[in-house]
Amino acid sequence: MVRPLLMCFAFCVVSATSKPTKKDRVHHEEELSKLEHNDQESFNFDHEAFLGLDRAQAFAELPPEESKRRLGVIVDKIDSDKNDFVTEEELEVWIVHIHKKQIYEDEELHWDDIDKNKDGFISWAEYTDFTSNNSDADADDAATRARDERRFKFADKNGDMLADREEYAAFFHPEEFRHMKDIVVQEAMEDMDKDKDGFLSIEEYIADAYALEDGEEEPQWLDEERKHFAEARDQNKDGKLDRKEVLDWILPDEDHVKIEAQHLLHEADADHDGKLTKDEILGSYKVFVGSQVTNYGEALHHDEF
Repeated sequence: MVRPLLMCFAFCVVSATSKPTKKDRVHHEEELSKLEHNDQESFNFDHEAFLGLDRAQAFAELPPEESKRRLGVIVDKIDSDKNDFVTEEELEVWIVHIHKKQIYEDEELHWDDIDKNKDGFISWAEYTDFTSNNSDADADDAATRARDERRFKFADKNGDMLADREEYAAFFHPEEFRHMKDIVVQEAMEDMDKDKDGFLSIEEYIADAYALEDGEEEPQWLDEERKHFAEARDQNKDGKLDRKEVLDWILPDEDHVKIEAQHLLHEADADHDGKLTKDEILGSYKVFVGSQVTNYGEALHHDEF
């Protein structure tokens, strides 16, 4: 069943049958690798950030010369303006592309089932037809469908109500796409702003964090949440959160991509001119990719190489 609004953007969902627990509305940006970033031990973190997990593992099985050759092919792709230099910005674009591969793989699970006419797009009609046939009708269906449609239109950059793979990924995982941040905040506000005044009061903030059962004693950590609301969340100290303050709360600016791009540039920039040539990247190939002399075998088969 595909129902993105019910996924809650990786927020913690509280079951109606279980004891209430602390909810976390913050979208924690996915790490570029699950490994510890410790260049004194290895560059494996950088390999996964630059290549993605599967491709990093495959490169590790290649002989050094083949690994460098394939890295050269990647460098040509990263150099989008074909000026023979790779900038920090181009590295960022590449890392974002790699980082989002998992998102696109998630959407592939249902793509063929939804795209009935096989035109390479998912129309709003195809999406609603699929979800209607794969979900149980309930009283909230009309409201949920209206919310879905609004998000679908928001993700549909050209307004044709046909989602290509990137637009559908943005619809399905809006928290992962910067241009979707307004709809993420809007949906969060609709969930939490019970009096519909356009702001979050401390009471609404606390009620969203924890739902007390009848007769239950309030957990002590709620005092810390109130303190955090006043000292950190409420930036202008007016006793409530506006949309900008909610945005800064649930979508914090944790730019792991920029940090990694800066790190890679620093490691490979031999002449310290703030950009990389292909020779500089290949000269520091162990930072970007792995390799080994043995076990080449059938390690990597991609058309781009």
